Amino acid sequence: MLKIKLQIAEKIYEGVKGINPDAELSVQDIAAMLEYPPDTSMGDLAFPCFKLSKTLRRSPVQIAATIAEGLCGGAVGHAEAVNGYLNIKISNEYLGENVLPEILDKKENYGAPRIGEGKTVVLDYSSPNVAKPFHIGHLGTTVIGHALKKLHEFAGYKCVGINYLGDWGTQFGKLIVAYKLWGDKKQIEEGGIDKLVELYVRINNTIKGDEENGIPAREDLADQAREEFHKMEIGDEENIALWKWFVEISLEEYQKTYKQLGIEFDSYKGESFYTDKMPAQVEKLREMNLMKIDDGASIVDLEEYGMPPCLILKRDGSTLYPTRDIAAAVYRKEHYGFDKAIYVTSTQQILHFKQWFKVVELMGYDWYDQLVHIPYGTVSLNGAKLATRTGNVVLLKDLFAQAIEKVKGIMAEKNPDLAGNEEVAEAVGVGAIVFYYLTNNRIKDINFNLEDALSFDGNTGPYVQYTYARTCSVLEKATHCGGKIVISCDEEATLLKTLAQYEERVRTAIKDYEPSVIARYILDVAVAFNKFYHECSILNAEDNDVRGTRILLTEATRYVLGSAFSLICLKKTERI
Repeated sequence: MLKIKLQIAEKIYEGVKGINPDAELSVQDIAAMLEYPPDTSMGDLAFPCFKLSKTLRRSPVQIAATIAEGLCGGAVGHAEAVNGYLNIKISNEYLGENVLPEILDKKENYGAPRIGEGKTVVLDYSSPNVAKPFHIGHLGTTVIGHALKKLHEFAGYKCVGINYLGDWGTQFGKLIVAYKLWGDKKQIEEGGIDKLVELYVRINNTIKGDEENGIPAREDLADQAREEFHKMEIGDEENIALWKWFVEISLEEYQKTYKQLGIEFDSYKGESFYTDKMPAQVEKLREMNLMKIDDGASIVDLEEYGMPPCLILKRDGSTLYPTRDIAAAVYRKEHYGFDKAIYVTSTQQILHFKQWFKVVELMGYDWYDQLVHIPYGTVSLNGAKLATRTGNVVLLKDLFAQAIEKVKGIMAEKNPDLAGNEEVAEAVGVGAIVFYYLTNNRIKDINFNLEDALSFDGNTGPYVQYTYARTCSVLEKATHCGGKIVISCDEEATLLKTLAQYEERVRTAIKDYEPSVIARYILDVAVAFNKFYHECSILNAEDNDVRGTRILLTEATRYVLGSAFSLICLKKTERI
């Protein structure tokens, strides 16, 4: 559609110059003004002439009428001046001769904008805390982050996906104390991360106590936990060995979830990797006189920038999250030479990122403006908030398993003899959860409803995956017809115009860091295809040219849907 907009903009530009040769307006300016009308009966594109009224010193009605006279040929099938607007209908012949052949030629590379050639993007996402399970609250950073990576790769960027594991901190002191008090090596080897979580919840509950039931708090265990972590920091062999074991158990569990989602990372360098890289940044802050002491802690005062102080060192001299993040950013810039570094975390961390981004700027790093925080809303399940510390979690693996079992039940009723039903059930069950999440604007809080997500009707993952399977089924039965391309009805034209919007939607998704743009576009394509499928005979069309065109339209739809699926962690399903 971008090419079509530019071609139409060139014709409008000629009309503008015909009215006023001195008008300071470019073809790109005009293309950016073209709109999609709220009602397709008004046309496929609309140009608001009131935006030119001042420049051309004429009323919008006069401008629209004048330009409409010369607006014909090429991509323009029909143009009409209505109340100061140019309402434009795209030529079916142009769509058939230009758009459809381009999709069939480029296949799943159609729509790739290639705006990132020669540029590198580092993406920090997922990043679970070691020894804690993947729960539904991790879904956002994981699928939004990976979708942004796939989008940037599609646009030609070199992408580095980093899983910045939470593998350092006082929580490991707690876990070591819990393990030494109550742990059993064999049980943990068999139970994996679930057993580590039990220990973590138990130590926290024990430290907190239960006043109502007369169970006193055990602050002494909190002190022990700090001591055990300090021993880790100074290289105690026993604690380091336990820590490495906890990390290994956790990664083994996480990989199962990543495999289900089709996600791979380029780096698993967690917080611990940057421990020896923080002192240099702290020293740089001291040398630049950016740090000052406040109640014993070392801070960077950000009052003049409307923010609370950024804490760099605690009173005991230990580091904090901003210190690690600054050190990590410096390392990544030096190591990867990024043009953009994207951090995908919850909205609760907006201030944190604003603070340390500002500190990076004050430190004189000229790439500070290449740091981008992408926040997302919280997730609840039926209104229940999640907290690992108390054990109130909905594990992602359990949610996936539940979804997969439900899909298996549906398949047993509708298609019991389907080959590879286990694989298909996993693709549809996991895909349903991912799609349900990504159809929402990332900044919105989401109350997850599994029944809604798994419906085969409406705006769901199963619906769009079923649509993809439908295109595969048609093409499996089709034979090549040859002949010329003929766009013979509105349903064909609407589908083709929807497919033509792919690159435009990809660009918007990248610009706004918003994968939901692609999820909603997939729905648009699915709706357009299913209407075409139900209203137009494809394999049994009597005219050879019409039949051949409809088969090619089905093939083009499969390419675009398959490509768009890959951008949002949705697996292609040839049969359901």
